[in-house]
Amino acid sequence: MEEAIALLKWKTTFKNQTNSLLASWTQSSNACRDWYGVMCLNGRVSKLDIQGARVIGTLYDFPFSTLPFLEYVDLSVNNLSGTIPREISNLTNLVYIDLYTNQISGTIPSQIGSLSKLQNIYIYDNLLNGSIPASLSNLTNLSILSLYQNNLSGSIPTEIGYLRSLTSLDLGTNSLNGSIPTSLENLTNLSSLFLNGNHLSGFIPTLLENLTSLSILYLHQNNLSGFIPEEIGYLRSLSQLVLAKNSVSGAIPASLGNLTSLSIMYLYQNNLSGSIPEEIGYLRTLSYLDFSTNFLSGSIPTSLRNLNELYLLSLFANNLSGSIPSELGNIGRLVTMYLNINQLIGSILNSFGNLRNLQWMYLHNNNLTEKIPSSFCNLMKLEVVYLGRNNLRGEIPQCLVNISGLEVLKIEYNNLGEDIPSFICNLTSLRILDLGRNNLKGAIPQCFGNMGGHLEVSDIHQNNLYGTLLETFSNGSVLRSLDLHDNELEGKIPRSFANCKNLEILDLGDNHLNDTFPIWFETLPNLKVLSLRSNKLHGSIRALSNENMFYELRIIDLSYNAFTRNLSTSLFQKLKAMRTIDQTAMVPTYFGKSGERDYNDSITVSTKGMEYELDRNSTLFKTIDLSSNKFEGHIPSSLGDLIALQVVNLTHNRLQGNIPSSLESLSLVESLDLSFNQLSGEIPQQLVALTFLSFLNLSHNHLRGCIPQGRQFDTFQNNSYEGNDGLQGFPVSKGCGGIWPPETNNNSDYESDDEESNSEFINDFWKAALMGYGSGLCIGVSIIYIMISTGNLKWLARIIEGLENKIIMRQRKRQQSQRH
Repeated sequence: MEEAIALLKWKTTFKNQTNSLLASWTQSSNACRDWYGVMCLNGRVSKLDIQGARVIGTLYDFPFSTLPFLEYVDLSVNNLSGTIPREISNLTNLVYIDLYTNQISGTIPSQIGSLSKLQNIYIYDNLLNGSIPASLSNLTNLSILSLYQNNLSGSIPTEIGYLRSLTSLDLGTNSLNGSIPTSLENLTNLSSLFLNGNHLSGFIPTLLENLTSLSILYLHQNNLSGFIPEEIGYLRSLSQLVLAKNSVSGAIPASLGNLTSLSIMYLYQNNLSGSIPEEIGYLRTLSYLDFSTNFLSGSIPTSLRNLNELYLLSLFANNLSGSIPSELGNIGRLVTMYLNINQLIGSILNSFGNLRNLQWMYLHNNNLTEKIPSSFCNLMKLEVVYLGRNNLRGEIPQCLVNISGLEVLKIEYNNLGEDIPSFICNLTSLRILDLGRNNLKGAIPQCFGNMGGHLEVSDIHQNNLYGTLLETFSNGSVLRSLDLHDNELEGKIPRSFANCKNLEILDLGDNHLNDTFPIWFETLPNLKVLSLRSNKLHGSIRALSNENMFYELRIIDLSYNAFTRNLSTSLFQKLKAMRTIDQTAMVPTYFGKSGERDYNDSITVSTKGMEYELDRNSTLFKTIDLSSNKFEGHIPSSLGDLIALQVVNLTHNRLQGNIPSSLESLSLVESLDLSFNQLSGEIPQQLVALTFLSFLNLSHNHLRGCIPQGRQFDTFQNNSYEGNDGLQGFPVSKGCGGIWPPETNNNSDYESDDEESNSEFINDFWKAALMGYGSGLCIGVSIIYIMISTGNLKWLARIIEGLENKIIMRQRKRQQSQRH
C-alpha cells in the first residue's frame, strides 16, 4: 500500500523512533486495521489522528501528495517544528486540520486557500508569524478558524468577511494591528468572535449589531477607544461580553440591559465614566460582573439585588459614593465581592450576614464607619476579609472565632480600640493577620505564639500595645513576617524567636526594648529585613562566628539606640546578599511568598536625609542604617565589599579616622551619610566614581583638604560639607591647593573673579620680567615647574595666553609711536 509506505517514510524522520504509541506502525501490519490513529475508507487513508502521540519531528516529509483521500488530520499536542509546507495544497479532500500546541513557525502558506472543502482549521498555540493570507477568503465552507496564541502581525484581512459560513473566528493573543474591519458584519452565522490580546485600535464597529447569532465577544486587551456602541445591546444571543483592558470611554449604555442571556460582562480597566445604569439589574442570568478600574461615579444601583445568579461582583477602583445598598444582601449565590478603593460611606450592612456563600470580601480603602456588625459572623464560608483603610471603630467581634476557614483578616488603618481578643488564637486556618495602625491596647496575647503552625504574617504595628514580646514561639513555626514597630513594648527580645526559621521580615522598631544585640539571630537563615530602630538596645555587637549568619539580610536598621564600641567588621563580612549584584534581574521582585497577593511587607527606611515608608520591599533594595548610636573607632574598609548597597547611614556616632577609599566600590549607592562624627583626613578622590550618588552628607566632622570634583560631586551643596573647617574647593570656597580658583562655566561671578586675579597676576609677572630681564628666564622656568608639579597646566596656558596678548599689544603701541 503506497500510502502506508509514505507514512512509514515520514515516521523515519522522527527524532524519537521508540515512540510507543506508534509502535504499531510497521511494514508487516495492516495500516487500515492495525495502525494507531489511522482510519481508512474503501481501503484508502481518510483519517489520521495522532493527537498527543509525543511525536518529535517536522512536516517537511509528510506525504501530502500520497494521501489524496485524507479528510481529517489531527497532529495536535505534539512537538512538531519547522514550517507548514506549501504542498499542503495537495490534500484536496481535506475537511478538518488540527495542528494546535506544537512549535510550528513561519507564515501560513497562501496555498491553504485552495483547500475548498476545509471546514475546520486549528493552528493555535504555535509560533506562526507574518500576516493572515487573504487567500483564506476562498474557503467558503469554513466554519471554524482558530489561529490564536501565535505571533501573527499586520491587519485583519477585509476578505475574511467573505467567509459567510464561519461560526467561530479566533485570532486572539497575536500581534495584529489596525482597526476591526467592518466587513465582519457579513459573518451573520458567527457565534464566537475572539480578537483579544492584540494591538487593535480605533472604535468598536457599530455594524456588529448584524451578528445576531453572536454568543461570545472577546475584544479585551487591545487599544480600542471611543464609546461602547449602543448597538451591542441588540445582540440578544450574547452570553459573554469582554471589552476589558482597552481605552474605551463614555458611559455604560443602558441598552446592555437587553442582553438577558448574558453570563459574563467584563468592562474593567477602561476609561468608563458616569453612573452604573439601573438596567444592569435586568441581567438575571449574569454570573460574573466586573466594572473595576474605571471612573464610574454615583451610587451602587439597588437593582443589583435581582442578580440572583451572580458569583462575582467587582466594582473596585472607581469613584462610587454613597452607602452600600442593603439590597446586595439578597444576592445569595455571591462568592466574591470587590467594592474596595471607592468613596463609599456608612456602615457595613447587617444584611451582609445573608451572603452565606461569600468567601472573599474586599471593602478596604473606603470611608466606612461604625462597628463591624455581629451578623458578619454568619458568613461561615469566609476565607479572605479586607476591611483596612476605613474609619471602623469598636472591637473585633468575638464571634469571628466561628469562621473556622478564615485565612486572611486585614483590618489595618482603622480606629479599632480595646484589647486584641485572645480568641483569634483559635482561628486555626489564619495565615495573615493585619491589625496595624489602629488604637489597640493592652498586651499581645501569649497564645499568639501557638499559632506558629499556620500564621505566616502578623502585623500589629503602630498601636498602643504594651508589655513584653511573645515568649512562646515553638519549633516548626511558619511565621515569615512579624511587624510590631511603633508600640509601647518593653523588656528583652525573647530567644523563642529562634524557633521561627522561616522568618524573613522582623520589625521591632520604635518601642522601648531594653537588651543587647541578639547574637542568636544567627539561627534565622532566611532573615532579609531586620529593624530594631528607636529602642533602648545597648552594648557592642560582638564578633559573629556563624558563617551563614545574616546571609540573606538586605535591610538592617539599628539606628537610634545606644550601641557602643567599634563597628563589627565580622557583621559586614557576613552580609552575603549585600556583596553581590544581581545582573539578571530585569524587573524588581518583592519579599513574601511567591504568588502572595494578600499582604505587602512594608518598612520605614531613612534615605537621602528623610524617612520613607516602602509599601513593598524589593529584594533589590539594600541598606545599612547604624545612625544615632555611640559607635566609635574607624569605619571598616570591609564596608566597601557590600557593593550592592544603595543606602549607607552612619550619622551621629563617634566614628574616627579616615573615610575608607574602599567605598568607591559601592557603585549602586545613592545615599551616603557620615555626618556628625569625628572623621578626619581628606575625602577620598576615588568617591567621584560613585555615579549613582545623589545624596551626600559629610558635615560636622574634622575633614580637611580638597573636595573631590567632577560627576556627582559637582551637584552637592554647602550643607554636604558644613562644619568641616579644613575643607577647600567647590562649593565651600573658590579654590583649593593653589593661587587661582578652579574653572567654572556656570557662575559668572567666578568668571569675573578669575579674570581679575589673572589680570593682577599677569601685571605683576610682567613687571617682574621687565625689572629683571636677565633673571627672567630662571623665574619663568621656576614658575612652570611649580605649575606642572601642582597639576595646574590649564592655568599655565591661560597665563601664557595673557602674556602673549600683552606682548602683542606693547609691540603695536611701539610701532604706532615710531610712525608718529
